[in-house]
Amino acid sequence: MTTQSETITGELEIKPIKRPNLLSKFLLFIKKKPLGGTGVIILLLCVLIAAAAPMLATQDPSDISGMDQYLPPSSDHYFGTDVFGRDLYSRVLYGTRVSLYIGVIAMIAATSIGAALGVTSAYYGGKYDLYLQRVIDVLTMLPSLVLALALMAVFGPGFVSLIVAMIIIFSSRGVRVIRSQSLSIKEMPYVEASRAIGATDMRIILRHVLPNTFGPTMVIATTMIGSAIIIEASLSFLGVGLPADTISWGGMLSGEVLTEFSSFPWIGIFPGMALSIVVFAINVFGDALRDVFDPRLRGR
Repeated sequence: MTTQSETITGELEIKPIKRPNLLSKFLLFIKKKPLGGTGVIILLLCVLIAAAAPMLATQDPSDISGMDQYLPPSSDHYFGTDVFGRDLYSRVLYGTRVSLYIGVIAMIAATSIGAALGVTSAYYGGKYDLYLQRVIDVLTMLPSLVLALALMAVFGPGFVSLIVAMIIIFSSRGVRVIRSQSLSIKEMPYVEASRAIGATDMRIILRHVLPNTFGPTMVIATTMIGSAIIIEASLSFLGVGLPADTISWGGMLSGEVLTEFSSFPWIGIFPGMALSIVVFAINVFGDALRDVFDPRLRGR
């Protein structure tokens, strides 16, 4: 009897649970959401291209050559050349830097401000919430591009003006979503328990409310990057965005492209393809994140 008991006890040895590492989670995400995983891979490649642009570029992207105007794609110029004889392949590579940089900076700043305003608006309520939401109503009633044009007309063209305009636009869009999520979270029993034991408002917000808005905040953040890249390209296309000497995909699609595209289509095809691929990757990644964080969609 004793031997049998010892045998059973030995067989019931408890083994520690191994938590999946970051790589395992990433591979599982790709397996469950292949389209979202494709978007992540494309974005990682874009980041690598942006970082290695000086090594991948075959020529100086700002080098002007009057003898090489409108050359078609070839072994010397993979994407052809533009009206000034500049190598489009090198310019597309360097344009990746500008587009991703603007998108990420605008996303980080706008998400941070939107999360702070949304959580505090829901938690404190009262006149603060009332006045803030009326300001958000004014900012959100206009389309993003129209509001961006209005803000750029006030601030003037330039890199800093463009970033500030995007922060105003996207932070106002994020406040509503994060506020609605926070309204339900602040009524949870664990928040009431923290308040009952004397926890300060700041501790409750930072410890309980804000972390539980991480899911929708991440989804909003990914969509902000794609929208910021499109708005930057649109404003540069209209001539009110970045300075003319800044290499960006939107700037490459403006100017002579409007009149010369039918004769030299490569001057618009390659920058347009780069812009479309990156925005597509960001959007499908955002959709996959939404499915992961939304319990109603996890089974799909």
